[in-house]
Amino acid sequence: MDNPFLINFPKLGAPEIGYISVTEQQQQVPFEVKRIFWTYYTPESIVRGRHAHHATEQVLIAAAGRIIVTTEHADGTIQTFRLEDPNVGLYVPPHVWHTMQYSHSAVQLVLASAPYNEADYIRSYDDFRRIWQGKS
Repeated sequence: MDNPFLINFPKLGAPEIGYISVTEQQQQVPFEVKRIFWTYYTPESIVRGRHAHHATEQVLIAAAGRIIVTTEHADGTIQTFRLEDPNVGLYVPPHVWHTMQYSHSAVQLVLASAPYNEADYIRSYDDFRRIWQGKS
């Protein structure tokens, strides 16, 4: 069973000039990136995500602001991650239920291992538990 983990991207620069962080194909990110998307202007009262994937791997990055990510395996193991440094990403493997809550100014950048495919999503928590309970 793969577990979510934090990835520290290089942070190049200095306070007086600013910073750049970079990743090159499959160096820090453990998969080939096939889709990139971002979310923003999410009200603080909204919880997004609320799904798992059959196959897609993702890295979530708080490009700005703060994002609280809660992950859960079908065996009930729960982890909470606070993303607020743009040079840190969270790897979320397949089969892991995840939710995100954002500060008002948050911009979330997501690197995904596959193009969008609705059939890859498990959107019902009960289905997630049923499908993966025996496979955890």
